[in-house]
Amino acid sequence: MKPEIVPYGGWQKCLRLANNEVELIITAEVGPRIIRFGFIGGVNEFVEYPEQMGRTGDTEYVAYGGHRLWIAPEVVERTKHPDNLPVEWAQEGEGLRVTAPVEERTGIQKSLRIWLNPQRNHVHVIHRITNHNVWPVTLAPWALTVMAPGGRVIVPQEPYRPHPDFLLPVRPLVLWGYTNMSDPRWRWGERYIQLRQDVNAQRPQKFGALNTLGWAAYVNGDRVFLKRFPYDPHANYPDFGCNCEFFTNSRMLEVESLGGLVTLEPGDSVTHEEHWYLWRGVQVGDTDETIDAVLPDLVAQTVG
Repeated sequence: MKPEIVPYGGWQKCLRLANNEVELIITAEVGPRIIRFGFIGGVNEFVEYPEQMGRTGDTEYVAYGGHRLWIAPEVVERTKHPDNLPVEWAQEGEGLRVTAPVEERTGIQKSLRIWLNPQRNHVHVIHRITNHNVWPVTLAPWALTVMAPGGRVIVPQEPYRPHPDFLLPVRPLVLWGYTNMSDPRWRWGERYIQLRQDVNAQRPQKFGALNTLGWAAYVNGDRVFLKRFPYDPHANYPDFGCNCEFFTNSRMLEVESLGGLVTLEPGDSVTHEEHWYLWRGVQVGDTDETIDAVLPDLVAQTVG
């Protein structure tokens, strides 16, 4: 699939991938950043920050919106390195690779390889981080998809196992200092955890988990965005063992996945893969039972 060069959101040069139903817009003047994913002619499933769209060359970090690649654990000076310069891009097989310059302050280089299925609404993203320093660097790849307001994320719980047949714990649930489990945006179910985005919210919320089932879904109206991500039982995941995290404030909700911590020797790279899916015309209720009536069938149509 050959990318089309188009203007978008104030940038004069973006890369568009499209099939018969959905499109991706990837910024070429900053990034690497996938700024749009949605149905052709429809809304952007990803958030856009209007006051930041079209900007280039800033010396400080700019969020823009969309999907980005970060480094975990979160350290402002390293994680929030600005990605405000043009990227190199090239068609690579049936996919598109976009690569940022080596970061001046960190010696790290980030790239995304993006493939859109021509037959269905499925995107495969390979995130790559390369160490260009002359010393080793320990980090984890961290893929953040920043969703438009108005929806809720649904995260599956581990399958029920009765006591006393099963005595060991099955899922770390990680909370941040500002997490309030009594906030009305939460719904703690037996089979699913839900966190709702609220444009009137006064405080952010965040949680992380070790998710062996390898998926999370964002429901916004009658549209379902579903992200698949890996679980490696041998990996040392950051943030007390999280391979997925979810953050929301009054402007957006982030659906994040993380790879395991690795030590990259000079010249070495690490990759982290995600698969995205998008449906519309789907009604997903807010109870475990009504979610079970819909989401497992959608998950069964995906690959991990």
